[in-house]
Amino acid sequence: MSKETKVIVPGRLSYANVWEPQSINGSEPKYSVSVIIPKSDKATIQKIQQAVEQAKQEAISKFGGKIPANLKLPLRDGDIDRPDDEAYANSYFINCNSKQKPQVVDQQVQPILDQAEVYSGCYGRVSVTFYGFNSNGNRGVAAGLGNIQKLKDGEPLGGRVRAEDEFDTLDDDDFLA
Repeated sequence: MSKETKVIVPGRLSYANVWEPQSINGSEPKYSVSVIIPKSDKATIQKIQQAVEQAKQEAISKFGGKIPANLKLPLRDGDIDRPDDEAYANSYFINCNSKQKPQVVDQQVQPILDQAEVYSGCYGRVSVTFYGFNSNGNRGVAAGLGNIQKLKDGEPLGGRVRAEDEFDTLDDDDFLA
């Protein structure tokens, strides 16, 4: 992999399986996250497109000597692929995964140990490496999950409400009154 195929992608995290690997349809368990990128972030989109092009060039031998016309590509349009999910509106997204557990850090690059701190809906930066694949007749460019840096909290996705948003504090003597 060349350095040109790696991009630090800022965005909103969705389907964040960064603490425990998940198996999809009986496949090998992997860590994964979907990174939602606003279409207005043209600089990041351009870096991703350049990295995907570089990954295609590096994978020509995997593709039989030329780039096929029907490659699966990692940068997807939320308005087309997820039209009923408002979190993906006016955004692109990338589904990243890895067999290796990502390191997860805060803004000061300190490890985050509390698993509740990183969730679907928070904002962060994700290290993504793009690479070509040719497996079982499927050819394309995939997105490998590297490390994650949480930048800020966001509204949780998936219908979960944070406990601190749902409850008020109570005085101890009011508990059983």
